Amino acid sequence: MRIGTRKSRRRQDRVTLNMASFIDATFLLLAYFLVTTSLTMPEDRLSPTLQTRSPEAGQASDFQMQKVDVLRIDGEPVYRLSSRVLRDRTELRDALEPLPKDAGVFILVHDEVPVGFAVAAIQVARDMGFDQVTYVPARQ
Repeated sequence: MRIGTRKSRRRQDRVTLNMASFIDATFLLLAYFLVTTSLTMPEDRLSPTLQTRSPEAGQASDFQMQKVDVLRIDGEPVYRLSSRVLRDRTELRDALEPLPKDAGVFILVHDEVPVGFAVAAIQVARDMGFDQVTYVPARQ
């Protein structure tokens, strides 16, 4: 940026600014903001996985998390839904059938469970028509 003085009739020491450098700086800032902007969907438009089923806003929620634990009991991989222990896919399918599908289901997989057994739980939940099936690894 060059700042110089120019003589004019009214004033002897009038300051002039070179506008080209201001324009360059403006375009550099514009380019910086365009490059660093993330183009992700705003969080208020994301569909929530956890939803309450209570129609009144001020009332306590009757949400009951639907969670299937995939774990080992006595060395055997099993599914646990609430307090029920299920040994295979058909029992899991029968247990998931009466549950509301719009609330979604969480598949909580514990350590040392065969991958196929965990994937089977996810597939059964999808086959049963759950809107949201969320895989969650258990932290010990």
